Amino acid sequence: MRDVVVTADSKYSRPDQASGLRQAMSPHGLIPMPKVQVVAVSSGKGGVGKTNVVVNLAVASARQGRKVLVMDADLALGNVDIVLGVTPKYTIEDVLSGQQRLSQVLTPGPAGIHILPATSGGQQFSHLTYEQQLHLQSAFLQLPDPPELLCIDCAAGISANVLYFSLVAHETLVVVTPDPSSLTDAYALVKVLSTRYHLRSFRLLINRAKNVQEGKEIFRKFSLVTDRFLTLTLDYVGCIPLDDYVNMAVTQQRAVCDLYPRAPSSRAFHTLASSVHQWASDPSWRGGFQLFGPAAMAATQSVMEG
Repeated sequence: MRDVVVTADSKYSRPDQASGLRQAMSPHGLIPMPKVQVVAVSSGKGGVGKTNVVVNLAVASARQGRKVLVMDADLALGNVDIVLGVTPKYTIEDVLSGQQRLSQVLTPGPAGIHILPATSGGQQFSHLTYEQQLHLQSAFLQLPDPPELLCIDCAAGISANVLYFSLVAHETLVVVTPDPSSLTDAYALVKVLSTRYHLRSFRLLINRAKNVQEGKEIFRKFSLVTDRFLTLTLDYVGCIPLDDYVNMAVTQQRAVCDLYPRAPSSRAFHTLASSVHQWASDPSWRGGFQLFGPAAMAATQSVMEG
């Protein structure tokens, strides 16, 4: 696969800087890597419960026997650690600065998951440079004990980092709520990724749905618009019900799947986790852009906003 850089308008060749990094890591050729499923969770706007979806998907997946790593990819305003009530000693800033190895920064969480915490107020990482992207991918490649599932909690909106992490993932899961502004902003995110960066496959999750029927109706309306104006595949992965137990768990800085495993939302998260696991065994599983493995280097890019 050629080493490429993605700009705001197209994909084209970049000098062999990534290839040099690959060879430096393995003088005798590419290092065989275990298959790691990478899922980027995004939303068009904030306030839709995206981080809560990520942590509960991670906990539910771990309860089902998978080795899970959560990456807080809101690199300037991370809050996964806050949502789960953990206090990290290090953050991704220590990895990108070369002060710590990635394995030393990972923070234990509930159900045996691990967390790669982000900084809070670290504006210097709000737009990763090409070199920082390479450094991060190198750090993942050198993990001595890689996870089976990596859940990336992207920032809200269409910033450069959101676009980048959506591209290096195997799957892009877009979270929306019944709020019309949530749907409008989610459409903007999907449009940018599909028209500028040629991403053709998306999964849609409805959060805080009153019932299953509302979730299906929201997906129907959203898909009607994408089918008319965009060239992509949009799959419905279900809905998470509006559930008071979620707010109770958030107040206690716990995942609802961990604190209230029999709550309606917890059951829905376990169903979602089972679906995510099935994606990895699908023969049509999208590859190419991967944060793990040598093919990751082909996804390094400088995404220019605007």
